[in-house]
Amino acid sequence: MEKPPDDAPAFDFGTTKACSPRRRLAAFPAATRWRKDREQALTPGAVSQQLKQLEERIGAPLFIRTRQGMQLTEAGEQVYPALLQAFEQIERSLGSLEARNARQTLTVSTTPSFAASWLVPRLGRFTERHPDIDVRVEASSDLIHFQRDRVDVAIRHGLGDYPGLACQRLMASVLVPVASPALLAQGPPIREPADCLAFPLLQNSNRADWVLWLKALGINEPAHADRGPAFNDELLLIRAAEAGQGLALIRDVHARAEIDAGRLVLALDQPWPSDFAYYLVWPSSVQEKPAMTLFREWLAQEASCGEG
Repeated sequence: MEKPPDDAPAFDFGTTKACSPRRRLAAFPAATRWRKDREQALTPGAVSQQLKQLEERIGAPLFIRTRQGMQLTEAGEQVYPALLQAFEQIERSLGSLEARNARQTLTVSTTPSFAASWLVPRLGRFTERHPDIDVRVEASSDLIHFQRDRVDVAIRHGLGDYPGLACQRLMASVLVPVASPALLAQGPPIREPADCLAFPLLQNSNRADWVLWLKALGINEPAHADRGPAFNDELLLIRAAEAGQGLALIRDVHARAEIDAGRLVLALDQPWPSDFAYYLVWPSSVQEKPAMTLFREWLAQEASCGEG
């Protein structure tokens, strides 16, 4: 038999001694595919030996060996389509089983403060319910690109207007003024919003929350309301407030554990509601995988319990 060209790819079927009939059959469609479009990689020697044994078994040649290469005989043309279809079906079945048994991974992006204060403490319940799904939390305040960053779903705080994205509202949140019990005990007492200005104020990164909160409560030009240390994440604000460094305006969703434990207390019962809420967002153009559907349903249940 003429030696195949040197660019024939390599795929080793293993030893040809005591080769099973199934492996001889497998060599035939694989060799024929290589002859037609070279899409399979085969070791020429292994293919040659297995084809020879197959032809001896069925008592008819499957190829004609010529100077130009190998051509299918009439018997080869007859058997090739059925064998090819059978082995392709085997490959599809095995691939389907592998996909079914493989663990599913879901990558979730959210801010560090929401991840630490709300999502992560509850995530164990999802894992218990769906042990075959591995959730990976990417905590960042930066905007993400779903495809580039390989993120399946994101949790963000906003107005729910996300062009090109599907979204699901999870829960609203309000800003509340909090402080450590020790700081408030030093006085003076806080009976109305203006009294907060007697204390050091801890700021968010744009230094806008205290100004807006005081204006919403009737103080149009609050003096020095934008002064004080600023932090780019509410988890840092919470830690600074716990340490007694000042009053902080915190979303109630983030500070519930600290308030429940007594590490922080409400400086004044004047929550500031807004149109902002937490939303689950994902690309509307991408087919939703089963793991994400289960995560969305679980997240909605957790959020409704939290709001209730």
